[in-house]
Amino acid sequence: LINEGGKRMYEGYEVTDWTVIPPFKNEPIVDFSKPENEERMKAALEKVYSEFGKEYDIVIGGKVYKSEKKIKSINPSKYDEVVGYVNSADETLAERAVESAWNAFETWSKTPAHIRAEYMLKAAKRIKERRFEFDAWLVYEVGKSWVEADADVAEAIDFLEYYSRDVLRYASDQPLVRIPGENNELRYIPLGVGAIIPPWNFPLAILVGMTSSAVVTGNTVILKPASDSPIIGAKFFEVLQEIGLPDGVVNFMPGSGALAGEYLVKHPKIRFISFTGSKEVGLRIHELAAKPQPGQIWLKRTVLEMGGKDAVVVDETADLDAAAEGIVVSAFGYQGQKCSAGSRAIIVKDIYDKLVEKIVNRVSKIKMGDVRYKENWLGPVVNKSSMEKILNYIEIGKKEGTLVCGGRSREDLGGYFIEPTVFKDVPWNARIAQEEIFGPVLSIIKAEDFDDAMRIANSTEYGLTGSLYSKDRARIERAKVEFHVGNLYFNRKSTGALVGPHPFGGFNMSGTDSKTGGRDHLGLFMQAKAISEKI
Repeated sequence: LINEGGKRMYEGYEVTDWTVIPPFKNEPIVDFSKPENEERMKAALEKVYSEFGKEYDIVIGGKVYKSEKKIKSINPSKYDEVVGYVNSADETLAERAVESAWNAFETWSKTPAHIRAEYMLKAAKRIKERRFEFDAWLVYEVGKSWVEADADVAEAIDFLEYYSRDVLRYASDQPLVRIPGENNELRYIPLGVGAIIPPWNFPLAILVGMTSSAVVTGNTVILKPASDSPIIGAKFFEVLQEIGLPDGVVNFMPGSGALAGEYLVKHPKIRFISFTGSKEVGLRIHELAAKPQPGQIWLKRTVLEMGGKDAVVVDETADLDAAAEGIVVSAFGYQGQKCSAGSRAIIVKDIYDKLVEKIVNRVSKIKMGDVRYKENWLGPVVNKSSMEKILNYIEIGKKEGTLVCGGRSREDLGGYFIEPTVFKDVPWNARIAQEEIFGPVLSIIKAEDFDDAMRIANSTEYGLTGSLYSKDRARIERAKVEFHVGNLYFNRKSTGALVGPHPFGGFNMSGTDSKTGGRDHLGLFMQAKAISEKI
């Protein structure tokens, strides 16, 4: 803040009024047990249902484009319902998007950080105003229960609020060692144009987090939503238009996975790729991005989150009822379609039989069905190919362990439903205990003791989340050192990371440990410039 002729100036802008941003706090989840909230949700579901079948455009640099090829989005709870259509971009439009983003970068990169943050705070406010509507889109397009949908929306709001505050820290004076005879400063500057490739399982929260972290730091982006959840992406883009985000800062470009995974990733003018999805696709992006293309003058940066095979470990000192509840919620929350899902339960032999019984008892009470109805806790998996993949793993599991409940598809309910499935006596190195299934399948593994349980927990190629139920302080302290995951929890479920308290990202084949929602994350979208002036 400087005084120029009696005016208060900040980075060239006259400051006529100060806005004090309160400290960050997480957005609470809506309590649907309250009649007024239930009624608002039902009204939103009805309103959104009336909008089914609409078509949404590609938007590049503020201009609308249509294409011959369309992407159809269907309701996985009732697959004869079409949620909507989006136009699918080709390489010509992708090229136009890259150029548009670079044109916008010239201005956006020079826009003061507090102005960029203000746009993101406005977006958060707008999503809050449209909260129940977004909840309803999530219910319909990706099969989330009411609570899971609202948690997704709350996380999106949290990302916008958190990154808006954190970018101001990067924009402030940095603590350098002072020396006589020189003025020294360190500035963080944006990278350039990036490709944002979000997943379908958190189609608002992760999409918003990936987009806002890149944009608030001064970059411009091409946003390619997942083909299973493009309408939710279009609705977020509507928010950006409503708040007046300058054209070209975010270019909304639905298209095939090949378009994003090949053309954009290899494009010499793409500076960075932010991706969340499968290990296979993430590794391919990493490989392609590492090879310089003709005309490319930088090393591309990749920010990758690629899944997990997460374990909930229980020893003989644990509260078994709490452990059983945590295992079931971790394994079957949102049908196990979370990279943090606790798909392995590793139980020491002394309590194994007793805890398995408690787990099966809880699973048997799960109510499954169309999640537009509040009483249904377990919804469908996202699409037909996902259902077929999961059912194939269940068949493999029948040869590797003992099926104790579930194991069948329930398309008779009208959608891509699979019963919550539990296998016990699964060998630690079985395929269903090593490979990410991404569905409602739990593998229960018996460990000889705590040492054996730790060995098994670390036996996969992943390292995303993990949970230990124990009352033994020495074991908890050991697990802090030995349990090799990016997000480790004690005496609670392995899912449900919060922006701020739980910076999220994993080790090994789980990705680049990008720690979304934490103090390290925004630095991935900037580069540091040291400036020294002799005096």
